[in-house]
Amino acid sequence: MPGRADPLATYRRMRRFEATPEPAGDEARPGAEPGGRFVVQRHRATRLHYDFRLEVDGVLASWAVPKGPTLDPDVRRQAIHVEDHPIEYFEFEGVIPKGEYGGGDVIVWDWGHWRPAKAKDADAAKAIAKGELHFDLHGERLQGRFALVRTDRSAPRSGKEQWLLLHKHDEFAVPGWDAEDIPQSVKSGRTNDEVAAEPSSLWRSDLPADKAEQQLRVEVPTWEPPTEDELAALDALGGKEGEWALQDRVLRLTNLDKVLFPGRAGEDPVTKRDLVRYAAQIGPWLLPYLWDRPLNLHRYPNGVGKPGFWHKEVPSHAPEWLNRWHNDDADPDETQWYFVADSVPALAWLANYGAIELHPWTSSVRDSHEPTWALIDVDPGPKTSWDELLLLARLYRTALDHMGVEGQPKVTGQRGIQVWVPIAGGCSFDDTRAWVETISRAIGRTVPELVSWEWTKSDRKGLARLDYTQNARNKTLVAPFSPRPAAGAPVSVPIEWDELDDPDLRPDRWTTRTVFDRLAERGDPLRPVIGRQQRLPSL
Repeated sequence: MPGRADPLATYRRMRRFEATPEPAGDEARPGAEPGGRFVVQRHRATRLHYDFRLEVDGVLASWAVPKGPTLDPDVRRQAIHVEDHPIEYFEFEGVIPKGEYGGGDVIVWDWGHWRPAKAKDADAAKAIAKGELHFDLHGERLQGRFALVRTDRSAPRSGKEQWLLLHKHDEFAVPGWDAEDIPQSVKSGRTNDEVAAEPSSLWRSDLPADKAEQQLRVEVPTWEPPTEDELAALDALGGKEGEWALQDRVLRLTNLDKVLFPGRAGEDPVTKRDLVRYAAQIGPWLLPYLWDRPLNLHRYPNGVGKPGFWHKEVPSHAPEWLNRWHNDDADPDETQWYFVADSVPALAWLANYGAIELHPWTSSVRDSHEPTWALIDVDPGPKTSWDELLLLARLYRTALDHMGVEGQPKVTGQRGIQVWVPIAGGCSFDDTRAWVETISRAIGRTVPELVSWEWTKSDRKGLARLDYTQNARNKTLVAPFSPRPAAGAPVSVPIEWDELDDPDLRPDRWTTRTVFDRLAERGDPLRPVIGRQQRLPSL
């Protein structure tokens, strides 16, 4: 506020930022126009209250409202004037550690803009200093004219000013209106309980304010499938090559009628046109596993009947709109630029490029050294029967259930089964590899006759390997819904745990032609756990 060198001095003095996720805040940034943004945060600390905040002269002037604001003009709410907060606090939704000032969980209950109601309120800082501010709110929940009026400069115990927050009699007034009837966040749709159980973000007070928010629970975008007209245009292209307009991108497609996969018994082979169509149609299901990750490709440009090869570097002829990520840790002779497939056209381009298998990193481009998945790979040997593989997968099911750890299996589209376990930030690859190894060794001791720990296949004597070594930077497993290089174009598909008991289950049961029926019936059971902030228990 005017006349104070640092309006956030009280806020900072009351907090230990090495222990709390709250933002320390930049220097105040005065605004040029009267009014600004407002936010109301539902805050469960020692007691439940609502933090009512108005943007004033580059900070958030703040009041604690124990019973929350109301649209009822006949109800006056107590409002305790507290210290100004930094403007970066505007979107804060997370957990302040217990033992710290304000410790508890916070959600963004409402937000929007406010404007002074009268000319005398244009200088809001001056009006607050005098003890009365009239203003209009334009929020998602709070609308209409409000007033903040000081009733006493000091409370008996806290020493903080006592105010009243009230709503005027206008067209937005609603008798009996209670904030507690709407406990969800306008930012995320989540409740305080849900945020407390799984915080969405962390504030790093040791970083500059514009970089302080650390995402803990990444919100995955959604994508639209190609339209019927776009698919019809693909079908109408000639057999050799042509240009295909897909979601505002123009792709140059080649050799569309080339056979990439031989057909299964009684089925037609799968052509490049078929693969491009599949890549575009599966995009909304596949992209959640790829959109923020470096990608390794297993290419078969001449079809799966001939040897494929790994490809990582983005070629010089790739279109500029294709997203890519630079590996700053790479040596000069290593891959510098990796694909990041974040759109439906990107998947179609990769299919035309002959990329049959897509292998995303288990870490994201935000921090390539920090995995977000722990991977369990039940890799059968030549002598491993399907029933034996199912037995091994069920033992992992039992182990994870016993520990209270959430993970989902998927069939690989070839012979194996994998389990993907979402993990919270803060784990290293050494952590995930050691954790998966410990569980796998215990399972191996349970059925030693089925498992070999030898590194090379020739030394395993046909036995299965419980592979934990893929938990490393730039080590990958095939993505859910990626095709595999075999007849009929089988697909790796997530399954429910109880499907391990389905007598019809096979690791290559679904193909690029049949997986959409599967999705229509069962959906993707792995999708809900993407980004789950799960701490791996000590073993």
